[in-house]
Amino acid sequence: MDKDAVLTHIKNSKGMSTVLGGELPVSVINNNKYISPLTSQTQVTDRDVDDDSLISLDLAIHTALSRESKTVVVAGPEGSGKTTALEKLVVDWAKGEGLQNFSYVFYFRFRELKFLEGTLSLEMLMQHYHGHIPPESVPLVLQKPDEVLFVFDDLDQSRSSLDPSIHTLCSDSSQAASVPCLLASLLHRSLLKGASFVVATRPTGSLEFLKGTWVEMLGFLKPQRETYFNGFFTDPAAANKALIHMERTLGFYDFSTSPRFCWTVCSVYKSLMNAGAELPETLSQLYVEILVHLIQALSLSEACSRELVLALGRIALCCSLDQHSRCTKEEMNFFDFQQFLNSVDVFLQVDGDLESDTCVFSFHSMLMQEFILAVSFFLDKSTSEGVEKMLEKHKGHAKFLDLFLSGLLEPLQRRPLETLLGEFNSDRIMDFKHWFLTSLEATLKGCDKDEHSHYFQLLQQAQSKSLVKEITTPSALGFSYAPLSLQDCVALNYVITCLGEMEQLNLFRILNLTEEKAEVLAPAMSLSCKIILTYSTLSTGAVSHLASAISRGITKELDLSNTGLTDDIFSILCTGLRSCKLHRLNVGGCQLTSGDDLMVVLTSPTSHLCVLEMRFNQLGDQSFIKLCKALHSPHCKLQELGLQRCELTAASMEAFSAALCSGQSQLRKVNLTENTIGDSGVEALCKSLQHPLCKLQSLNLFGTEMTGACCRHLMEALMSEHCSLTELDLSVNDLGQEGALLLCQALGRPGCPIEKLELARCELTQSVFKELGSVLRSGTSQLKSLTVGLNEVGDQGVKHLWDAVAHPHCLLEELDVEMTGLTDVCVEDVCAAITASKTLKSLEMRNNMLTDASVPALVKVMQDSDNMQEMNLKYNDFSEDAFDLLEECDKIRY
Repeated sequence: MDKDAVLTHIKNSKGMSTVLGGELPVSVINNNKYISPLTSQTQVTDRDVDDDSLISLDLAIHTALSRESKTVVVAGPEGSGKTTALEKLVVDWAKGEGLQNFSYVFYFRFRELKFLEGTLSLEMLMQHYHGHIPPESVPLVLQKPDEVLFVFDDLDQSRSSLDPSIHTLCSDSSQAASVPCLLASLLHRSLLKGASFVVATRPTGSLEFLKGTWVEMLGFLKPQRETYFNGFFTDPAAANKALIHMERTLGFYDFSTSPRFCWTVCSVYKSLMNAGAELPETLSQLYVEILVHLIQALSLSEACSRELVLALGRIALCCSLDQHSRCTKEEMNFFDFQQFLNSVDVFLQVDGDLESDTCVFSFHSMLMQEFILAVSFFLDKSTSEGVEKMLEKHKGHAKFLDLFLSGLLEPLQRRPLETLLGEFNSDRIMDFKHWFLTSLEATLKGCDKDEHSHYFQLLQQAQSKSLVKEITTPSALGFSYAPLSLQDCVALNYVITCLGEMEQLNLFRILNLTEEKAEVLAPAMSLSCKIILTYSTLSTGAVSHLASAISRGITKELDLSNTGLTDDIFSILCTGLRSCKLHRLNVGGCQLTSGDDLMVVLTSPTSHLCVLEMRFNQLGDQSFIKLCKALHSPHCKLQELGLQRCELTAASMEAFSAALCSGQSQLRKVNLTENTIGDSGVEALCKSLQHPLCKLQSLNLFGTEMTGACCRHLMEALMSEHCSLTELDLSVNDLGQEGALLLCQALGRPGCPIEKLELARCELTQSVFKELGSVLRSGTSQLKSLTVGLNEVGDQGVKHLWDAVAHPHCLLEELDVEMTGLTDVCVEDVCAAITASKTLKSLEMRNNMLTDASVPALVKVMQDSDNMQEMNLKYNDFSEDAFDLLEECDKIRY
């Protein structure tokens, strides 16, 4: 096979270069401007793909063919570079630079093959399409199928399905058949069995009938776009300016990965930059510039230009509603386009001979088709069709139609078109604005994340700050928008920056907050009083932008719990925490082990951090001791510290106790739940509780392995005149009767500050309950909340508390007796206590043994009580019949 003839055949391809059609493949190849698009070796469900899974399209095809894959299917959207890549593949073979294991390579376009009518043999088809091959050579070539590679482009343009069941497949290369039958026979290996194929297509229904190695095209990601722009602009500064602008305004759209779209953008930008004009800020503005440029090149009058666009609108309407997205010559005549046929290829792609009735027309770009639809809708005065009906008609056909309508709603964006075409239909402008306002108002009242995001994109396209403020409020944006695409981030950031301030930015469970997304959201973050990132996954670069946003913004609360932050990434965040307005930080459930960076933050004169939640981190004693040093600093403003299950022991409690007594510590609330500090650790803390400089008001020692042996130290602390503790949780510790009775002595002392006490599952006895009842009736106790659940003392033990609640000196507002062994016997005492009490508001009685018999009395007393707000009766022994009665009282949970 004469490779020079093949090379000449490819390089002499005819065509016309247009802004929307992109640069001709032959021009790209001849001028050495080819950049291989990227593909993914794994299934892509999001644009955020791992760089390790990306390879160039050329390498993907070569690799697949070298592994004896007989069919390689290249799938990608319009303009993604399939045609250029395939032609480059053939050129490289003809130059001896690739695929040299094939002796023969034949390149076909379905776009051209579909016009071949009648029947042909494979030999005749190849002679017809590849006239540079001597006729006598074709039969000899086809005798060596293992050495033959067929390259098919534009499979989506095929007029016939590849379903083998609808064809009578042939096996003889000299047998005549229809072109669709020949192609189906080749691809299903009935004809020329040993041959190999590379097939390029847009996503289409025919793909289900193709078997082989699949290559999904991703096009140009950011690095490829940078290379492309640098090659397009001779001036590096101009290339950089254009690229930065494109990434900021358009780089978040999926179609920005299209080489053809990059060509279009570069062409428009270059023209505008040469004229000293501003670059477009939205997709709508870009297409306004394109349409103005194309029409001006035709030098038409305003009336003719208007009629041209209206005719194009009628064609766009036909193509949009036609599943094949094209129209016939007859339809073109019906749409009054005859007078513009000489310039048809400026706007439309022409397949076939322009003089033939079989010729079909389609838009170079689906985006342009939808933009023309939007323009013609606002331009047309001949129909009264409303916007809602129009959008419903195109639902599922036109993805960007409402987006373009939103862009054209703003006078500044449509002005260049109105200057050229005359004013838009004001009734339709008002109709669309009314629809927009009412639709968005209804959407924001709901909780559909996708609908919210879509309308934010419409607002971002309109570029009207006043419209955003007119339609939405910060309170409407409080729920999570995960998962967030880059486009979602841009739209959400635009809305928030227009509003000026957000009470809460909810980014809960964003599983891939990349650097690019965080960079886009940074302005919104800096305007948010509270940022929620719980259960999200943040890249190192994303944390950098988060730190920067917090350092310059108004954020006072940041929730990073369960994000898996490691020490090195947290160190980056801390650079922004040293000087910011942050008051509350939650890094619970991460992977932090070091206290070095936090110590620097807490001792910074410009830090305002006063609440720190670090639960479920492997902090350990050494790191905690470093944090304790920070509490000695006069700059440390920490008031609340959560250290649940942070692997602390008694070894660090002396340092902590010293910090609490330093006179500098502002700590008011500390949670040490499930740290094994034991009796000796609690003893160390009790020393600080008696110190006049200790300001601690709330201490949680839940499950800290303390016993009754340390209760004497607690008693002494609570009886100290300097103790300021009002809340104490000792639950899930084996205090026993002796230890608990010591505590009761302290609780009954006049002046004991404890108002909230939790003693769940502390091995308490009836004697302890009796003493607690005495404390509550004493008139000296300040207790308002008492939890004694999971202590099995039965009705007789808890009766002491019911009697106390009924006493006029009892101040109790909340009582928890969950799983204490209560039966129906207690109901009379419960009702008497509720009736007599002037303070009780909440009663927790779940997981007991109450039955249906107790329900009427409990319902009645709750309905009659003015004080009681809630009673919890869940998980008792009620039947379905009792639930009907319980439902009559909305203050009872069951």
